[in-house]
Amino acid sequence: QVQLVESGGGLVQAGGSLRLSCEASGATFSDYAMGWLRQAPGKEREIVAAITWRGDRTYYTASVRGRFTISRDNAKKMVYLQTNSLRPEDAAVYYCAAKRTTLLVTSRFYDYWGQGTQVTVSS
Repeated sequence: QVQLVESGGGLVQAGGSLRLSCEASGATFSDYAMGWLRQAPGKEREIVAAITWRGDRTYYTASVRGRFTISRDNAKKMVYLQTNSLRPEDAAVYYCAAKRTTLLVTSRFYDYWGQGTQVTVSS
C-alpha cells in the first residue's frame, strides 16, 4: 500500500505557473504508475496527466497538452506536475494517484489517492 501527500497548490493569476508535488511512502514507489487528476466544483474527477512506473511514457488530456508536464523521481519517491500558462478553467482540486501496474493509466481508475491540493486561477 502507498500513501500520497500533495503540495504546491495555491492562488495564481491566469498565465502563471505552479509546480505540484506528490510524495509517496509505504511501498516500492517504482512499482506504481502515477497520475494527476483534478476535480472542479460540480464536475466529475478527470485525468490530467499520467506516467508509467519507469517514466518512459506519459499521457496528457487534450486541454493541458503543451502546458503541463508530468515527471517522476523514483529515488526520491516523488511525482511532479509542472503547470504553465494556467487558465481559469484549470482551477480545481488536484489529486495525485497511484496504481500498481506497468501500464500507463489514462483513466480515473487508480487505487490510491492523496488528499488533494487546491489550485485557484484568477482571471
